[in-house]
Amino acid sequence: MSGCLVTGASGFLGSRLVRELAAAGDRVRAVSRTRIEGLTTAVGDLVMAPVDLKGVVEAAIYHLAGLAHVVPRTRAEAQRFSDVNLGGTRNLLTSLDRAADPPKTFVFVSSVSVYGLDSGELLDEDTPRLAIEPYGASKRAAEDLVREWGKARGVRVAIARLPLVVGREAPGNFGAMVGALRRGRYYGVADGGAKRSMVLVDDAAKGLRLLSEAGGVYHLTDGRHPTFAELERSITFALGRRPPPRLSFPAARAAAKLGDLVERVTGRHVPFTRQTFSRMTSTLTFSDQRARERIAWAPRAVIDAIPEIVA
Repeated sequence: MSGCLVTGASGFLGSRLVRELAAAGDRVRAVSRTRIEGLTTAVGDLVMAPVDLKGVVEAAIYHLAGLAHVVPRTRAEAQRFSDVNLGGTRNLLTSLDRAADPPKTFVFVSSVSVYGLDSGELLDEDTPRLAIEPYGASKRAAEDLVREWGKARGVRVAIARLPLVVGREAPGNFGAMVGALRRGRYYGVADGGAKRSMVLVDDAAKGLRLLSEAGGVYHLTDGRHPTFAELERSITFALGRRPPPRLSFPAARAAAKLGDLVERVTGRHVPFTRQTFSRMTSTLTFSDQRARERIAWAPRAVIDAIPEIVA
């Protein structure tokens, strides 16, 4: 039995990772702002300060805690990404330095957002990281910090750059898509042919455990990269609804511009903006070939799991 320490253990992916590690026979502890039932928890807010980990540090650290799925509208909200994703990581590393011997492995959950790209096909892990928007830039800076820390201390570092993570009650764009289709408040755009990389949450949890023994930088995707049209058809069929109505490319673009205007004037969130339009009409996929070759990565296609996700 080996010991693991998980941040973000109560989150969408973190809770699955805890179950995955426990099922593999690992002893799991957590770092959290509040105690997590069933887990030995080092209580503290990593955004505010380092946490006392003396006597708690384990062989493998899984750092999942962070800020995502938020669209910043002010400078302060944008700064929050750096405070949480970079500052929180720095405080965790300081906590480990103050503990005792360093861990053997540090697994950092990052994002494909570090590339700062709106389009591309089967991009690999050597693609330049060009993100300047708050979320992607904060993850890029945290990656650098973790790698420098690991190199200086002889700690094996693994970085998982995840695409959209999918599952029942998923946060973010997929959850919003399912909710809109369920309520009949969703419009497809053009032919829906744009593809996006994604991965099932349970597969991502398994992948993170595999990465702890490998080290390096990996994309974890389902390898299928479904189109929006495929997702729309699969979700509505599983919900027992008809496929959504569709907007032509020009009509959708005009609606997106209007959404931007309403959002700017009112300060209220609008579900369809030019950012949404760009995402729904541009293909952006990432190759998981490295993971398949080096860590026995064999994920399930998201499309195949849609009935059980939305049922």
